[in-house]
Amino acid sequence: MSIVRLTPAFKDYIWGGTRLRDDFGKQCDLEKIAESWELSCHKDGSSVVSTGEYAGLTLAEYIEKKGRDILGENCRKFENFPILIKLIDAKDNLSVQVHPDNEYALRVEGEYGKTEMWYVVDCDEGAQLLYGFTKEISKEEFAARIADNTLLEVTNSVPVKKGDVFFIRSGTLHAIGKGILIAEIQQNSNTTYRIYDYGRVGKDGKPRELHVEKAKEVTSLKPAQPYPESPAVSKDGYTEKLLSSCEYFTTYALEVDGKAVLAADKSSFVSLLILDGEGAVRGDDTVDFKKGDSIFIDAGTGEFTVDGKCSLVLTRIEEV
Repeated sequence: MSIVRLTPAFKDYIWGGTRLRDDFGKQCDLEKIAESWELSCHKDGSSVVSTGEYAGLTLAEYIEKKGRDILGENCRKFENFPILIKLIDAKDNLSVQVHPDNEYALRVEGEYGKTEMWYVVDCDEGAQLLYGFTKEISKEEFAARIADNTLLEVTNSVPVKKGDVFFIRSGTLHAIGKGILIAEIQQNSNTTYRIYDYGRVGKDGKPRELHVEKAKEVTSLKPAQPYPESPAVSKDGYTEKLLSSCEYFTTYALEVDGKAVLAADKSSFVSLLILDGEGAVRGDDTVDFKKGDSIFIDAGTGEFTVDGKCSLVLTRIEEV
């Protein structure tokens, strides 16, 4: 069983900034780095193994080479690799958008829907995001407000701070606001329906495509339910806080100061996304890491340690 570091795929959407290059050391030729896809087998951008004997393979090729058992027993229920993990730098507001559920997305788009979680890594003072509605509205009001550009009058604008968590079920209207840097853990899907885009134009000088009719079919027209916050738990050498848990992913925030003894059993692979600090992951393999690195650990690797002083997000697939 292996421990490998991954190199991400990059996206240069118009709202992106330069913090992923400036603060996280991401290296690519794009002027803007809106997103880095840190753990991805998606056809629109795959992460690549950068250490060990499998260096140079995409994550999908690595899994195919080693066999699906490295994903773990809890992944057998999924036809495809279940999740996609990103860092997102919102220099400007993202479009107001919604993601469909599995049934609609498979029927209409040919891929799974998207439930996701946002973990606020950093943000400017006064930064806000949109999360659901301030009140329940009718389909007629939703359509009318889209048509006359008054939708933002009934969306729920939420001030954010570092460490905040937002669990965004499929069907929830949402938008990351400018000045926010987020770690996003999501279903392995790239289906997004834009509802409102502030009148912006794309690289071709034309307004970016909206998907209003599809959005009308899938949007939940009521306030989003806040996700319950869990307390941080002190352990030997680190603290651990559950961020979210659902059938697609379970995610924890860890603060390591010295050594954290962890494990990747046969039930699931483990993903580590390093948000600050440096150190090494040690098991059968030793992989050094620094801020911004993404580490993939095969299911069945067993006990491993994270040595150093760092902040990280750990994701695995658990039965819930």
